[in-house]
Amino acid sequence: MKILITGAAGFLGSHLSEKYVNEGHVVYALDNLMNGNLNNIRTLLHKKNFKFIHDDIRRDEVYNILPNDLDGIIHLAAQIHVDRSIVNPAETFKINVDGTLKILEFSRINDINKILYASTSEVYGSAEYAPMDERHPLSAKHPYGVSKVAADRLCYSYNETYDLGVDIVRCFNLFGPKQKDNGYGGVIGIFLNRVLQGKPPIIYGDGEQTRDYMFVSDAVNAYDSVLKSEINPGRNGINFGSGTEISINKIAEIIIDKASKNGMIHPVHVDARPVEVHRLYANITKAKDLLGFKSNTSFEDGIEIIIDWYKNYKSELWEY
Repeated sequence: MKILITGAAGFLGSHLSEKYVNEGHVVYALDNLMNGNLNNIRTLLHKKNFKFIHDDIRRDEVYNILPNDLDGIIHLAAQIHVDRSIVNPAETFKINVDGTLKILEFSRINDINKILYASTSEVYGSAEYAPMDERHPLSAKHPYGVSKVAADRLCYSYNETYDLGVDIVRCFNLFGPKQKDNGYGGVIGIFLNRVLQGKPPIIYGDGEQTRDYMFVSDAVNAYDSVLKSEINPGRNGINFGSGTEISINKIAEIIIDKASKNGMIHPVHVDARPVEVHRLYANITKAKDLLGFKSNTSFEDGIEIIIDWYKNYKSELWEY
């Protein structure tokens, strides 16, 4: 296959790029490196079937250099951070909505009929019932979540209007090696980074908010099953997750137990973030029924894999 991956130097994008390059497919990797990191894809840069394009999905000119005979597009490029979206909602909408529109138009004009759009569980807002299936109301309250709702529904409109073949992939929270662990990073990476340095994890609010965490290798399998499916399983959204929930307090407890040298670290609680989602818990029945999906890596096993990566593979040069 000839595949375009936007956001290819990011966390999930780099893992997907590795998979498809190693399988012998040709990967066009588009990333502006605003959030992505060349270190994530450094082992691929010399491969003949990996074509890195340092550019931005918002720039019209980039679509003139992309091949128009792609077998598939995996559109991951986005501004993904809630706090950053609160600080700069206009930037978030330009990237997440306008950028997605350009990908859809490029696909429509060139008759590319296999597009995977990285939506998110954040489109649902906090659970009105749990586990949350694809019929759950899209009740996001912060600018990031609302921007993803807009792009999610834009993809659906292209399916309905043009029969385009977009799969709207709604992964719940992901974790694994290469995840950003400072600044606007993921909570598990940030917690691990601090605990390995002997610092306490910082928890916003009471820590009783829950998430459904899926290890990155399971997310790669989820995307791959959609990409290679002959149907359009995510035409109106499809959930992927572990099918379990865990509190932020429990996450901190497990990380301290596994990563702390002396076990004497205790979390520090600070004021809750505004409009933070309180509960996310995936119903993955649709993914199981249509694609045979299951999550294979437990939360604790995933944490141990990341700790091993930190100790043996993460370079001091791995800066963001």
